[in-house]
Order: sequence, then C-alpha cells, then structure tokens
Amino acid sequence: MKASQYFISTLKEAPADAEIVSHKLMMRAGMIKKLGAGIYSYMPVGLRVIRKVEQIVREEMNRAGAIELTMPVVQPAELWQETGRWDKMGPELLRLKDRHERDFALQPTSEEVVTDIVRSEVRSYKQLPLNLYQIQTKFRDERRPRFGIMRGREFTMKDAYSFDRDTDGLRESYRKMYDAYVRIFQRFGLEFRAVAADNGAIGGSGSHEFHVIADTGEDAIVYCPQSDYAANMEAAEALPLLASRAAPAGALTRTATPGKAKCEDVAELLGIPLEHTVKSIVLATDGGEGEPARIWLLLLRGDHDLNEIKASKVPGLAEFRFATEAEIVDTFGTPPGYLGPIGTRAPVTVVADRTVANMSDFVCGANEKDYHLTGVNWGRDLPEPIVADLRNVVEGDASPDGKGKLAICRGIEVGHVFMLGTRYSEAMGATFLDENGKTQPLQMGCYGIGITRILGAAIEQNYDERGIIWPAAIAPFEVVVCPVGYDRSEAVRAEADRIHAELLAAGVDVILDDRGERPGVMFADWELIGVPHRVVVGDRGLKEGQVEYQGRRDAEASRVAVADVVAMVRERLGR
Repeated sequence: MKASQYFISTLKEAPADAEIVSHKLMMRAGMIKKLGAGIYSYMPVGLRVIRKVEQIVREEMNRAGAIELTMPVVQPAELWQETGRWDKMGPELLRLKDRHERDFALQPTSEEVVTDIVRSEVRSYKQLPLNLYQIQTKFRDERRPRFGIMRGREFTMKDAYSFDRDTDGLRESYRKMYDAYVRIFQRFGLEFRAVAADNGAIGGSGSHEFHVIADTGEDAIVYCPQSDYAANMEAAEALPLLASRAAPAGALTRTATPGKAKCEDVAELLGIPLEHTVKSIVLATDGGEGEPARIWLLLLRGDHDLNEIKASKVPGLAEFRFATEAEIVDTFGTPPGYLGPIGTRAPVTVVADRTVANMSDFVCGANEKDYHLTGVNWGRDLPEPIVADLRNVVEGDASPDGKGKLAICRGIEVGHVFMLGTRYSEAMGATFLDENGKTQPLQMGCYGIGITRILGAAIEQNYDERGIIWPAAIAPFEVVVCPVGYDRSEAVRAEADRIHAELLAAGVDVILDDRGERPGVMFADWELIGVPHRVVVGDRGLKEGQVEYQGRRDAEASRVAVADVVAMVRERLGR
C-alpha cells in the first residue's frame, strides 16, 4: 500500500463538538466523519481497523462452534409484539411504517428474529446445540448521542444466540462464549476485565460484561486484587459493614437541627461521624386503577449511595419510581430533608440496607422540619425492617468471596454475555421434541460485542499527546515506511521500495508514505493515526548503511542496519 494511492485526511484540530479523547482523535485522524447526531461515516483508515476487529471476532466465534448468518436491519413489529418488547423498549426502538402502514423497527438487537428462525427450523433435540451469530448494523435512538462512536445511534455489533435443550447445555454454551470472548480481547491486545453484571432489559438468569479498562470509562468496575471476584457497580454485592447490632446505649431524643437537611450537615452540627447517620429515600409503586400508590422508605447509612438496580430487586419494587414531593408530604408530614421511619402520617414499607439493619443509636429524620431523632434503635423504637443489599460498594469494602478488600476502577463496556433461559423461547413458542417425544422450550443465551465501540475503547486506553497508539493486531497499518526525500533521492526511493516490498511479501500490513511530505508532516500524521511501527529512510542514514526504527511508544528512534531492519520489524510483530 502506498499513501499516494490511499485516502488520508488528518486534521490539526478536532471539531468543537468532539467531547472525549477517542472522539477527538478519530476525527483528527480522519477515521470518522459526522453525518448527523450519533451517525458517522467510517472513512478508509477507520474501516481498516473495523475489519481487523471483525476478523478476530469472526475467527474466534467460528473456533467456538458458532455459525455466521445475517439478519435484516428492518424487522416487522409482529415479532417484537410477541415478546412485549415493542412497547417495553420505549423510544430507543426506532419505529417506522412502510407504504402499506405496516409497523417495522430498525433492529437494536435480534433476539426475536433469530428465535423466529430457529422455531421454524429446529424440530428435534438432535439438531442441538446451535449457535448462530452475525456482524451487523444496529440502531438505537439514543436520547442524547454523545462521545462520538462510544454512544452513537448507528453502530456495528456482533450478536450471537445459542440454543440448547436444557440448562446444563446452556451453561456449556455460555462457557464456550465466555472463553471465546477472553481470547478475543486478549488478541486485541487490550487490558480488559470480565465482571458479573445485571441482565437489565434483555432478561435472563445470569450475565457478564467485558470492560476495557480506561480512566475515562463511564462504568465503575469493582474487583478484588487478591482474588478473581469482579462485578460492575450495579451487581457488586455490598456486605454489611457491621457484623452484628450493639445493644442500645442512649435514649431516643428529638434534637433540633435548624436548617440542616443533609446528613453531612447534621453530623457536623452534632459533632458525630457521618457513619452514625441514616438517610431516607422515598420510592413509590403504583397500584391498579383507582388505587393509591404504595410508599416505600429505603434507609442507607449517611455516607452511602443507593444502587437503583439492587432496589428494583426487592420484592415489590420491580417497577418503582421516586415519590413526588406531594406524596412525601402527605405520608411524612414534612418535605424531604427531615424524613425518617418513626411517626409517619401514613403506613410505609421500610427497607433497610444490610449495614443500617445492624446499626444502633443512629440519627435519622424526625418527620418534622428542623428536627432529627438521635439514639434510634431497631426493636425498641421501631419495628424490624425488611433487610436488603441496597447500596453501592465503596473502595475497601470486604470482598464477597472473603479473600480481600475491594478496589474500584473505571471501564468501558464493549461486550456482554447473557443466559436468557426461556425468556424468548416461551414467549414465541420456540420448542423442540426431546428423546421421549415431549415438547420442551429451547434454552437460549445471547452474546454481544460492540465492534465499532472497540475502536473508541481502545483509543481511550491507548493514546498520548501525539495521537492514537493502536495495538498491532487492530492497527490500520502495522508498519509505516517514511522516506525522507522520496521524490528527490533515487537511493532513498530504492531502499524504501525494497523495505516496503519485503515487508509485504512477509505478510506485514505496511504502508509506504510516498507523498513527498516534509518529515515533520509525515511523522505527525502517522503518530496521530497510531501506526505502531515506523521505519525512516534518509540519505544521511543510508550513507552509513542504516535506517531509523521507532515504536509508537518509544521515546526515541534507534538506528538499525539496512540489512537487518525487515527481520527486526518482523520479530517485533512476531512473524
């Protein structure tokens, strides 16, 4: 490949609307061009990276026994209505009508379509297990697309779907996909972590997310450095910080706290640790038509934060919402800031976090403006609560596996594997006949990788002030040959052409910059684009029988004998 015959369109400055590093660098490197909000054209350099990502994914999926197909981007509403997701997906599902006023959706995922295929093709247990996958365009109508391709509306995803006869088979298919994902991310050359996760809107019984580790990541990843425990913040179990509840030591007292509505301010006024306070969060669940909403009071230690996913798993809270101020005043007799479980106007269901359930002599709101209660104790002053894990873990918490303390880092989710079970097969009547001729529902799993999102995540993990630093496996080019004076020196031209040809013959993905640009321009372009290996050929070095080599992460170039440079580059690439 010669640069003069390729399309390179780098920019000195990123567009003003580029927000994060990967967005800025991809725009500057000419990898993407914005067409609309969350919609991008992938330019030649960016597409080369995508194709390399796809190839690695495809090889490992095939190796794991999955079979590739392609399903339509436009899908009929009837399939989505069978599972109830036509309404449940909400506005992220882009709906459209054809000329006959029939409803369709632009696919954000393909559980319904693949289940429809399998229910019409699979009849017997002898056809199982089966794993089908595609690498296909997806569309999700994000309310606020941002961060370039990291949260765009149109994107490319690899989605796979396994079908098994029983839960043991599903677990085996899940294991194969999990192992395949580990190999995929190892081959990408990225630092990553697999973490236990919540199933969310997809449904099912278990899942893991794969995160690329990056300080700019949107997601908090909880892990134990002393063990294999890892989970995202939504799913990380928070153990009680008190092993048991101490006996009451003080009297229940109504204490004036004028203007102190926050736990931090109350603790400062009373001269007590924040850990002795309890915060109140009011939720509501709507009943049937004409029935009043049920009010719930969730109690957390003053320095802890509510985990809404955990709250939704408390029996009865699956469809919770935050209570309105009017509902709060009607129930507690005071606006937010002074709420507590004692002396409410109306019945409330009290749920205490595990740590709060073991607290004694704590401080909470008195349900009266400018007052709090001190010396509050369970059993003596109020009934025992429902106890649940409600909070986000914090750095230093004990690991649930008992093997150390938890740490937290940031990550970018780029893959997710789910055990769906019969969530879709039962809704859509996808069954098979077992050995006894009995009809059984198919056990399903689904497995996604954000192909285009990998690009942004890789950049967020690998960049410097000069530009992108691609791992060699997914770089647009593995090596760039930069001749200084290619259009002026016959010796430089001949040696650059020879190195380029030999690397090509060795199967190296190499580009020769024959544009005749000044060295500074050439170097800046390829450092911005992120090519991991650079060979510089110049008259001065050739007179001494040498060229310069510099790895993208190297601080300085090193001199290499002309005769040795191809072998050295191949060795660096493991060829």
